[in-house]
Amino acid sequence: MLVHPQFDPVAFSLGPVAVRWYGLMYLVAFVQFWWLGRVRINGQPWIARAGWTVEQLDDLIFYGVIGVIVGGRLGQIVFYDPGYYLANPLEMLAVWKGGMSFHGGFLGVLVAMALHARKSGRSWWETTDFIAPLVPLGLAAGRVGNFINGELWGRVADPTLPWAMVFPQVDSLPRHPSQLYQAGLEGILLFVILWLYARRERPRGAVSAVFLIGYGTLRFVAEYFRTPDDGIFGQSYTISMGQWLSLPMIVLGLALLFHFTRKESR
Repeated sequence: MLVHPQFDPVAFSLGPVAVRWYGLMYLVAFVQFWWLGRVRINGQPWIARAGWTVEQLDDLIFYGVIGVIVGGRLGQIVFYDPGYYLANPLEMLAVWKGGMSFHGGFLGVLVAMALHARKSGRSWWETTDFIAPLVPLGLAAGRVGNFINGELWGRVADPTLPWAMVFPQVDSLPRHPSQLYQAGLEGILLFVILWLYARRERPRGAVSAVFLIGYGTLRFVAEYFRTPDDGIFGQSYTISMGQWLSLPMIVLGLALLFHFTRKESR
């Protein structure tokens, strides 16, 4: 049976400044976003025809960083641990320790993209269609950061499962390394789906809709292997908070995809 390596959360120190693996994963996420954005601008003619430039990509990343950090932290505080953070208000600022909600970060990015679209004179859907394929590998990096931190561990697994893993900081039971499942599903698999789908010019809004459907569905599946956070009705409820927050994404994505493809066909 595998045992979690119990990584030191600090990757290295620069004098009094400790650089954590979790923070480095965010750096990896933003770097790959920038690189893939350049690939789209230089390699997909309809992206260049829409007027996207590398300079605008740099500006977009700045807005995205603010949206991810502020939204992700607020989402963690409001959706998952309001009692803890009300009792420990200074911990709200300790983003380097982990604790970032995807759904909160997603809402933060939507607000940031709305501001960027208004500033650049672009439509909302043109902006979100451009960024959607650039996001999943960053999500994968974040889940690797969760694994390094030994947080968000999985449910108890069959001990005969070859990759069942003991997390010593939790107990001695074999568990699913759900962080890696999520990295593979919501990260790598979703990236492949979106990148292939976006290789052709699609109706405006369709790529964004596929992102909503894909992430919502894959997150809903992955939650079955992750120790659930409190559901809306408490621990005894079968649907976790992550699944409740994913359902509207799936429904909205399906409705939008139907709307945009129907509009294009007309």
